Formats: sequence, C-alpha cells, structure tokens
Amino acid sequence: MIDPGQGGIAFTGCATCVPAREAASVTIHMGPTDPARASGTVPPMVSIAGGAFRMGNHLADGYEFDGEMPVHDVRVDAFDLAPETVTNAQFGKFVAATGYRTEAEGFGWSFVFAGFLPGGFAQTRAVAAAPWWRQVFGAYWNHPEGPGSDVQTRANHPVTHVSWNDAMAFCDWTGTRLPTEAEWEFAARGGQEASHFPWGDQLIPDGKHHMNVWQGTFPEKNRTADGYAGTAPANAYGPHGFGLFNMTGNVWEWCADWFDSDYYRHSPLENPAGAESGTHRVMRGGSYLCHKSYCNRYRVDSRSSTTPDSSTGNIGFRVARSVADGSKSG
Repeated sequence: MIDPGQGGIAFTGCATCVPAREAASVTIHMGPTDPARASGTVPPMVSIAGGAFRMGNHLADGYEFDGEMPVHDVRVDAFDLAPETVTNAQFGKFVAATGYRTEAEGFGWSFVFAGFLPGGFAQTRAVAAAPWWRQVFGAYWNHPEGPGSDVQTRANHPVTHVSWNDAMAFCDWTGTRLPTEAEWEFAARGGQEASHFPWGDQLIPDGKHHMNVWQGTFPEKNRTADGYAGTAPANAYGPHGFGLFNMTGNVWEWCADWFDSDYYRHSPLENPAGAESGTHRVMRGGSYLCHKSYCNRYRVDSRSSTTPDSSTGNIGFRVARSVADGSKSG
C-alpha cells in the first residue's frame, strides 16, 4: 500500500507499472435503483476449448520477484473470453443503467501518466520511485487525464481508471466474471506453447508492430512507432491465436486471482485459481507504458499485481464466462 508521506508517494510492489493506492476506505455505490444482477448486455465472447499447457517464463529472462518461474504444467477447462477489453462505451452503458460510481470517484482522484498532463499543471504528489505517475484529482474513467478531458473520441478504447472492485461490479451486472490468471495466459498464448508473445518471441517481427507499447526513451520520448501514444482501440492491430485482440500491451488486465509470488511452486495442475488470500490482485499483459528498459512485462508469461482498490490510466479488464452444459457463446 502507499504511504502518503510528506513529499513523493512511497510504495511497495511494482509501482513503476501500476502504483497501488494508499490505504483508505471508500463506499462503492451501485446507484438508487440497485438493478438485478446479470441485467446488463453480455459482451461478445470467443469460445476457448481449454486444455493443457506449460505456464510461466521458459526463457527465465523476466523478473524473479514476480514469480514467473518455474514453468509448470497446467490444465484449464473450456471457457468463454471476450475478444476485447471492456470499452469506454460498454462501461458507460453500465454506469448509465446502474448509477455506479467507481472507486476513483469515491476517492476523488486517480493516477495519471505525467506526460499526458498539460504544461503548467498544478503540482501534485508523484510516486517517489516512479515520478511519471501523478495523483490527479478529478481523474476518472470518463475523465482519464483529469478535468477537461473526456472519452468522446475514445468510445472504442479500453476503459481505464477502474479498480478490481469496479471490474467485479461490471461482471456482476453482465453475468460474467474475470478470467483466472491461468485462463488468461492459456488464451493469450493462442496455441503457442513456448513464446513471449502470441505470435512468437520477436517483439517486432519483420518490422511490423503487433501491440501498443512504449517506443523510444522512457519516460521522456515516445516515438509512437506502433501508432499510439496512449491507449489504442480495443480491436487495434489484428486478432492473435484464438481470435483475441491486444492480449499484450495497450492496458493491463485484471485477473480474478489473489497474487502470490511463490504460487507457481505449488500451483495445482487443474484449473488453478490463485492464492487463497492476499493484499494484491493479479494483473496481466502490460500496457502502452511498458518499455524494455524498466518494465519488460508486456509478455504472455509475465505477471504483476496491485491492490484491488487501485486505479490508473493504464489498467482495464476483459470478461470471461464459465461454459455450462449446452451453453453457446454470443
């Protein structure tokens, strides 16, 4: 958790990627009507057949403290997964129907990348070891850079500034759930048994960009060679493997699991669901701010975490659904 301190915000964990919110409490509001569960529109789904795979970083070139090793055998049952992350438009329908207020709105602020703030922006606290993260009052899912910003031209971009708890509220409304970490990696690999990316081990094969990550010198200069400075549309680039978009890069994605850096050493073979308890939730896939110089976590075999009440401009989610007998993906 973050210690407010007197100057910069201190942290534990990987605040360079996604900083954790300081310890506090906030009430989550579903709105005055409190609609019935599973009343929302279920996003389109892709059927994932399930099966066995080797989970973890086979090249051992990641981050030891993230617990990417050892590589281990895992089997997951069939499940459905949204081909794209939940978009601003989809989340907006949820908010309009329920009156839901995100945790960032309850706290009154969220974390914004400093490079997106206008010149002369009022000085606010920054994460001590990652000063590119700034505390911005009034930064919410529909005002991603704070007051004066909006998502009108980003309706099909991933919703951001949503906590794990916010994602769960959306899942409740749509009758879906978050994928487990094992389901996420199985789907992200798209049939690739041992590679860093859904298409292989090369970041830019044949000079072609397949995902949205930082290009240039972080955090001073982004050449945007991949086409985007911030978020890209949820269906940018092309589908990979199982017909899924942006499983690496663009925005971090919440998973259902509690995080445990030692979990891979005792993970069950069948449908692992993470630690029984914890302080941080798993997030996967990296974001548009990831760069090999400081956060090489834009891989299908990387993992990280932050507290479930945290929200930033580079974390979103996609939804999953268990496959019941006779069910059909829609």
